[in-house]
Amino acid sequence: MAAVICGSLAFDTIMGFEGRFAQQILPEQLHILNVSFLVPTLRRDFGGCAGNIAYALKLLGGDARPMAMLGSDGGEYLQRLKSLGIDTALVGQTDTTYTAQAMIMTDRDNNQITAFHPGAMQLAHGNRIEADAALRIGIIAPDGREAMIEHAAQMVQAGIPFVFDPGQGLPMFDGDDLRRFIGQASWVAVNDYEGKMLSERTGWSLADISQRVRGLAVTLGAQGCDVWEQGVCTRVEPVAPEQVVDPTGCGDAWRGALLYGLERGWSLARCAALGNRMGARKIAQRGPQNYTLDFAAE
Repeated sequence: MAAVICGSLAFDTIMGFEGRFAQQILPEQLHILNVSFLVPTLRRDFGGCAGNIAYALKLLGGDARPMAMLGSDGGEYLQRLKSLGIDTALVGQTDTTYTAQAMIMTDRDNNQITAFHPGAMQLAHGNRIEADAALRIGIIAPDGREAMIEHAAQMVQAGIPFVFDPGQGLPMFDGDDLRRFIGQASWVAVNDYEGKMLSERTGWSLADISQRVRGLAVTLGAQGCDVWEQGVCTRVEPVAPEQVVDPTGCGDAWRGALLYGLERGWSLARCAALGNRMGARKIAQRGPQNYTLDFAAE
């Protein structure tokens, strides 16, 4: 059975800064910030939350159905998805704007500064989710604001349980919006920073949120993941990577594993353990969709 993955398809331009951002940014001068970073390495990758999650889920043997919008330059991305065996029936394309673009700069400590041009993503609400017996689960990942709101409502109407994954789209929504998403979702997935922001904006603690859904997962990077169910928190220990090369797309790799496990009826802790393994594999390779697996998902 399939998972519908609502989110962005984007081209990632990834640059490597060999120093530390903290050494270049003076706190007392933030009001007149004017900095320049020399980036000796630069590459262009296929990215975007929907693409990255679909890639991870497909690697694990799942059936990924990304729902996203590509722009006039998106033909190459569409062909890549097809070459990977990923169903593109729910991917739209427009000739009025470019595909979303992310410019990501990473320093030697794996801190990141990102500039994002939404492009065709702003038209993603033109795609609609319809009831389909093949769609067993879904995820609302960062996308255009209207698309996230409308696709969540459409999943409820279609009877598709879904993960609410606000990610970098979280600042677009106020407390009422976020409380509505949580009320519609079956699960919530955030990183530590997003979890704090989600709590602040909703006025609900992580324990409160976990009592309104089947489960809440808070990824903690090198510290693993906290799984919250009915107000009780369980730490799922991290998996040490072979090497730390590039964190871009680690969270999406984790979410691909989450969907894989949830669709199979696994416990949230077991899903998180697989997600930690996926994140460790991803961080050892450059780019969000260039890693492979050397383990069986089961």
